[in-house]
Amino acid sequence: MAKVKVILTQDVAGQGRKGEIVNVSEGYAKNFILKLNKGIIATDEELKKLDKKKQKAEAKKEEERVKAVALKEEIEKKTLTMDVKAGANGKIFGSVTTKEISAALEKEFGYKIDKKKIEANIKTTGEHKVTLKLHTDVKAELKLIAKG
Repeated sequence: MAKVKVILTQDVAGQGRKGEIVNVSEGYAKNFILKLNKGIIATDEELKKLDKKKQKAEAKKEEERVKAVALKEEIEKKTLTMDVKAGANGKIFGSVTTKEISAALEKEFGYKIDKKKIEANIKTTGEHKVTLKLHTDVKAELKLIAKG
């Protein structure tokens, strides 16, 4: 039985993920993968296209990482001050939410950072460190002061 190299254009259960090159039987390629547009035959031309796509994606990822590092350096120089309602002992009524921090960052400094990328647990007044996930491997520490 002849084997054929196929570049997957979609994830295929039991075979591989999108963008991978897999060896499958000729019948499986013809009757399933190609028929359902889940892949294309791996010709030299298609392999070159795939390589270019991967290089572009890699360059874009690196560019995003560089931007994230620059933003991290900018953020770590700043201090965010937030007014909160607190009791006499400095305990905040409720807590400062990531949504509030995200809104304050945008209002104060113009940074749009999704609340899901903010790690904070602020229940008292005073100075706190808030972690912002800017990229898969870039995290920034923001100094936040909660004033009661």
